[in-house]
Amino acid sequence: MTIAPALLCALTLAACSDKPPPAQSTPAPAATSAQTSNAPWSAIKQDEQRAKDVAKQANQAQDNEQQQIQQQTQ
Repeated sequence: MTIAPALLCALTLAACSDKPPPAQSTPAPAATSAQTSNAPWSAIKQDEQRAKDVAKQANQAQDNEQQQIQQQTQ
């Protein structure tokens, strides 16, 4: 049990060494930051559009299947 606190302290000291932080990339342009402020809404709109597209494809597949069934029964 006494080894755990000593190990924790050693790891903490190693993490707090004098290494400089990694270089950060250049900040995003203003147009990109404006898009990020609308990101939650745009993501919702994209999800809604995907759902509409999937529903449209499902309806088309159903219509095609019904047409095939009608052609086979005639």
